Amino acid sequence: MVGLEISKKSDSDSIKNNRLSDAVINLDQGDPTAFQEYWMKMKDRCTVVIPGWDMMSYFSNTTDVCWFLEPELAKAIKALHGAIGNAATEERYIVVGTGSSQLCQAALFALSSLSEVKPVSIVAATPYYSTYVEEASYLQSKLYKWEGDARTFDKNGPYIEMMTSPNNPDGTIREPVVNRSGKVIHDFAYYWPHYTPITRRQDHDLMLFTFSKITGHAGSRIGWALVKDIEVAKRMVQYLTINSIGVSKESQTRATTILNEITKICRNKSESFFEYGFEKMKSRWERLREVVDSGDTFTLPNYPQAFCNFFGKSISNSPAFAWLGCKEERDLGSLLKENKVLTRGGDRCGCDKKYVRVSMLSRDDDFDIFLHRLATIKDLKCIKP
Repeated sequence: MVGLEISKKSDSDSIKNNRLSDAVINLDQGDPTAFQEYWMKMKDRCTVVIPGWDMMSYFSNTTDVCWFLEPELAKAIKALHGAIGNAATEERYIVVGTGSSQLCQAALFALSSLSEVKPVSIVAATPYYSTYVEEASYLQSKLYKWEGDARTFDKNGPYIEMMTSPNNPDGTIREPVVNRSGKVIHDFAYYWPHYTPITRRQDHDLMLFTFSKITGHAGSRIGWALVKDIEVAKRMVQYLTINSIGVSKESQTRATTILNEITKICRNKSESFFEYGFEKMKSRWERLREVVDSGDTFTLPNYPQAFCNFFGKSISNSPAFAWLGCKEERDLGSLLKENKVLTRGGDRCGCDKKYVRVSMLSRDDDFDIFLHRLATIKDLKCIKP
């Protein structure tokens, strides 16, 4: 039996060594698998069983504007925001979508279709979430047009500023840049205490959130918008109805169960998902900074500490993505790709190729391999090809 255990350990070490030398690590995608261990420890506490005859109708038992929103999910969303203190939900319409990406497109449709002048300019301050460009350009809509960096936007007429805070990709706290009478879509996908200090209760006309970045359940494809204006909410629901005839009730039911559970135990330090997530993200950032600071090749943003109302103490940002830079003028994405690490180039975020977005939400093994490879190239001084 002892010999068998030694053999198994040897095989495991061999596999890990092969991965270190051969595997391509994909940190381009923001697939939030980092929290899987937590949910495995929860075992059946969030298991959902759905009878074959249940939830067969398109319609939900609701009188809300969003006719496919399950009432229990609406209650769970309000309860979670109330417990965390990160967003106002009173006097808001909740619009549920297939992830926040669909909701973002619905918001663009709603706001622009209500504008008297078209096309409406769409802008975001660099570095911006790369998918914003695709969402605003893909359909080549006559309702709106992508105009690029909000910092240099100087056109007259209506505009919509897309703003993420904490920002994806660089993790900074953002405010709108264009100070005129336009519309703003506030994307708060990462405004949760395991990523950033909760310094205030956000209170804006249109706020987006996503289940995937809270708990890691990206496969459920659930997001929600908190909308103040009923006409905007109605137009968003119109878009979602045409686009997908509502949102999966199975996904809503799973999200409801999980949101209720993390709300119930959010103040229990030994069980709280947010305590777990905060410690995990903090540890990853400390390890990454240690590698970066030990050489003179790479850069990372520095984040000031702020008092977190949820944790009751001062903490720093531990963003879901690292905005890794190169001190020399070098295509950093290509350099990392040569070392079998895939990242998202800064040019896709409206910036220079000397920056890349690195997902901090991968599985532990992939994150460990990334740090190992980064450490092996940190002293190359980014030699130009």
